[in-house]
Amino acid sequence: MRKPIDVFGEWAETGKDRGMEKTHAIPVDEMISFALKERLDIGKNFSFLDLGCGNGWVVHKVSNNTLCYRAVGIDGAKQMITNAESRGGDAEYILANINSFNSPEKYDVIHSMEVLYYLEDPSGIVRKISDSWLNKGGRLIVGLDHYYENTDSHSWQEKVGTRMLMLKESEWVQIFEMAGLDEVESWHSNKHTDWAGTLVITGKK
Repeated sequence: MRKPIDVFGEWAETGKDRGMEKTHAIPVDEMISFALKERLDIGKNFSFLDLGCGNGWVVHKVSNNTLCYRAVGIDGAKQMITNAESRGGDAEYILANINSFNSPEKYDVIHSMEVLYYLEDPSGIVRKISDSWLNKGGRLIVGLDHYYENTDSHSWQEKVGTRMLMLKESEWVQIFEMAGLDEVESWHSNKHTDWAGTLVITGKK
């Protein structure tokens, strides 16, 4: 089994990251709209972190929101960060291993798409986010395509050749609740006849 950062670094070099951007656009737009509507209702400037930011397309997009005063992306694949920085703009990017990273800053919105199940200890990371990375009243929102109820995803570990944690929707929800997050909810984004949809889980500090 290869390391996820090696796989995604290779994808970034071959342009496959652009394909991921298009594939994830609908659920990510839904998640970002959900989180940013809440910030608009609060009416205060907010900070944003994208955990596993890839080529930076989400960070770049959120950085253009008038209420966003700081947008940061973190990724372990060097080429992804290089691609992200090439977009320009005011966004910041951090090259670091998410498994061992400790954020010196706190954020109001933390987003992650298709990342948690690649991590060595996702429940530990979610707890770390809840305890130390989120401001009071901040929101964590994540999207996952690889989960038990999505049978299409069961073969992905073998196809991609990297370890992927397979959990049920209820188990992901429990991870958020056990981390101390409040108002935890989940839903399936972009669900249709041939696709179980992206599992979205979110909770507030």
